[in-house]
Amino acid sequence: MLWQALTAVRDIGRLHDIASILIRYGFGDMVRRMGLANALERAGRALHWNEAEELAHLEPPARVRRALEEMGPTFVKLGQVLATRVDLFDPEWIAEFGKLQDSAPAAPWADIRQQLTEDLGAPPEEVFATFDPEPLAAASIAQVYRARLEDGSEVVVKVRRPGIRPIIEADLRWLSRLAAITETESPELRSFHPQEVVRQFTQSLRRELDFAGECRNAERIAENFAGYSDMDVPSAEASAAMAETAPEPQPALPVILIPRVHWHWTGERVCVQEFIDGISGRKLKAVDQAGLDRKILARRGAHAVLKMIVEDGFFHADPHPGNVFYLPGNRIAFIDFGMIGRLTEERRDQLIRLLLGLVQHEPQRVADVMLDWTGDGAVDEAGLMLEIQTFVDQYHGVALKQLRLGAMLSDLMAIVRQHQLALPADLSLLIKAFISLEGMGRELDPDFDMAGDAMPLLEQALRARYTPAALIKRGWQAAGEALALIADLPHDLSQLLRAARRGRLEIRIDVTHLKRVGNQLDSAANRLVVGIVVAALIIGSSIVMTVPGGPSLLGLPFFGLLGFLSAAAGGMWLLLSIWKSSRADRE
Repeated sequence: MLWQALTAVRDIGRLHDIASILIRYGFGDMVRRMGLANALERAGRALHWNEAEELAHLEPPARVRRALEEMGPTFVKLGQVLATRVDLFDPEWIAEFGKLQDSAPAAPWADIRQQLTEDLGAPPEEVFATFDPEPLAAASIAQVYRARLEDGSEVVVKVRRPGIRPIIEADLRWLSRLAAITETESPELRSFHPQEVVRQFTQSLRRELDFAGECRNAERIAENFAGYSDMDVPSAEASAAMAETAPEPQPALPVILIPRVHWHWTGERVCVQEFIDGISGRKLKAVDQAGLDRKILARRGAHAVLKMIVEDGFFHADPHPGNVFYLPGNRIAFIDFGMIGRLTEERRDQLIRLLLGLVQHEPQRVADVMLDWTGDGAVDEAGLMLEIQTFVDQYHGVALKQLRLGAMLSDLMAIVRQHQLALPADLSLLIKAFISLEGMGRELDPDFDMAGDAMPLLEQALRARYTPAALIKRGWQAAGEALALIADLPHDLSQLLRAARRGRLEIRIDVTHLKRVGNQLDSAANRLVVGIVVAALIIGSSIVMTVPGGPSLLGLPFFGLLGFLSAAAGGMWLLLSIWKSSRADRE
């Protein structure tokens, strides 16, 4: 099946590399079941099966993570996307995927310089006042350099690796085929929704290859933070007590900084942004040495991300320490906007109700939101409701400051996995962002109170949805949609009647698993035809054997012998096909 799916020999070399890595990490059975071995053998590519189980002593999550690292940039990015799917994978898998570091040896400067010259219209030494050819960082997709403009301002130049796009596109083609085969042939993996995961990943990675799109994301978030002040966000009890003991004047500089984009030199393969001279979120000792206040940083970071999620519906979906910098005055800068989450107004409303239900111990509200999120999928509503009620009740009477919102969401996702449900992609990104955010906050401040900081903002956002102005706005929108529907009704009815008069009225019914039933009928029909042909060959060859004359082989009529051999081959194929079908049904 996979061999037929391969569109050209252009992917065979990459397929061989991937299969060899999977075998080395003990996934040889997967290679066989997916048909990769047969495909490569037909292409004349030998696989080294003696490498199998070489690293099988590692736990499965570690083996998968190391295999993804070795397979290259596409699969490293895939692992990072899988790290957001807390609704599909257990915590040990999420933790292992979270270890995937997007780093790689630096590409030769000569190749980078040639591509930069094409994109900038001139060599980088002529475009910038100074340009350091030593990269600040080298990732699987891009490398980052430091430069200075003619006006003296420092910038970073992010360059896409030369020749990376064809490699990624080949990997995406293979992943798409593999996901389709997995969903059809592997019932135990079907609950992970491989095709949906690969579709989400493909969209995310292709957006990440476009640096201009990343810069547009950065500018949109910068616009959302224009005029933003930490005083605009309600304070939690902990921050109020902290302010009494150590009052801090409001800084004149922006509390949240987003690097400015220099569009004159920015395009699909290169982007030039303001250089952030701050302390990386990974260097907490340097934060203390610089005299910054960890409590203020934790609170401000939480408020900023909550604002992006709850108010704007457009948020940084990967707020890990490497994408955060701490600046003098306890200010915070966010970088790298390749992975962005988007929430509709309806999703934000559901999120607010879910979080308030968790914090205020209202299981019915939590269950209602979870059922909305599961959509039309089959779900045991009574069982799900009971588990959610038990889950929420265990936090009854617990003080707000003792609640661990990230842990609560993780436990909630365990219930989702137990019922084999899958959240929409936007929600999986959101849940992962919340969990990462609380983890970062607790690294900065062990007493960080995520639930206490989130509560005032959530309640304020919920009240804002039911103000008279908001209700009137939604009422006008609903009225406009209803009027538009009524206005289009005569035209739609006219088209319907016209199609009926012409005999072109079609009703399409999508029956679950009907395609699979059709495939089984086709297979049965093919076997029946082969059986008839085999029977005809046997009868015809028997008749030929009785006819004297003609060519012979081993003292037997040649054409009769050829017919019997063909019948034997057809019979063997028929028996093998029936055996494989029976084994698949048992599995």
